[in-house]
Amino acid sequence: MRPLIGITSDLGRNSSGQPQAELNAAYSRALTDAGAAPVVIPSDLDPDACAPLLAGLHGILFSGGGDIEPSRYGGDGSARLIEVSPVRDELELRLVLLAAQSQTPFLGICRGCQVVNVALGGTLHEDLDANPVGSIRHNVSGRESPVPAHDVLVEADSALTAIVNRQSFGVNSHHHQGLRQIAPLLRISAKAPDGLVEAVELREHPFGLAVQWHPEWLTQQQWTRKLFAAFVAAASQAR
Repeated sequence: MRPLIGITSDLGRNSSGQPQAELNAAYSRALTDAGAAPVVIPSDLDPDACAPLLAGLHGILFSGGGDIEPSRYGGDGSARLIEVSPVRDELELRLVLLAAQSQTPFLGICRGCQVVNVALGGTLHEDLDANPVGSIRHNVSGRESPVPAHDVLVEADSALTAIVNRQSFGVNSHHHQGLRQIAPLLRISAKAPDGLVEAVELREHPFGLAVQWHPEWLTQQQWTRKLFAAFVAAASQAR
């Protein structure tokens, strides 16, 4: 039986101006190919419905999207921000906490990685375009695709290493924000060559992993397929 994995989504509008859930199909394709049954979670879901929702899921994927409100992590409200959605922030931050408490497997991708860090007490670089950490440009236009933009260096004793069985590999890069102070419950899984944290994992959790790149566009890579397979396997064993 395929495990049921929820995927968070954006709140957009159709051509008639009516609200609608929006999600790139690459997320659901990657999960389906790995053996899961994906379901879209609308970002305007009542936060009070989070607990019963999570009780019916075997796992949750926190997808990419716009920026988190700086007030959520004590950040600079004057920084350049893109597509901030307080409603989505509220829902996803609560879902991260519930997934951590209930030992529900989760995977964070790009914004999802930032949501995981902020929910658990971490902070963000508000704008890497204006204040880069190092020499690598992380917001590479058009690279939310199968084309790698830079390598990531995987921590030797991390859960990510156990999954991909590699010390480094190439990833795409499409984000102008990044992880700054890492939440106490998280540990670093991978970094870019310039030192920016690219992946974190939740300690003492069956599968709590978040990556800054977009693996849903990199499924031609064996180690990416291993990542989704490990996530789906953990979800299968969750309940």
